[in-house]
Amino acid sequence: MDETIKELTLLLIYLTSWKEDAGLVKVQRSWKGYPFDALDELNEEGYIDGNKRAKSVYLTEEGLSKAKEFMKKYIGKEE
Repeated sequence: MDETIKELTLLLIYLTSWKEDAGLVKVQRSWKGYPFDALDELNEEGYIDGNKRAKSVYLTEEGLSKAKEFMKKYIGKEE
């Protein structure tokens, strides 16, 4: 898969995410409305996680950090 597509998919997941209480911790969750190839690769790289049967995924700490890097790279903004 094209690296740019993966990077932009992770960025879109981050930009469309919301904080959700998951028991003892809060997670950034987003809907899975993206190409499954990209989601699978992001999952394998440890940037997102979640149940395969669920309609949403959550960003890992590494995924959050990487998404913020891509925000600066593609949008020119830091959060």
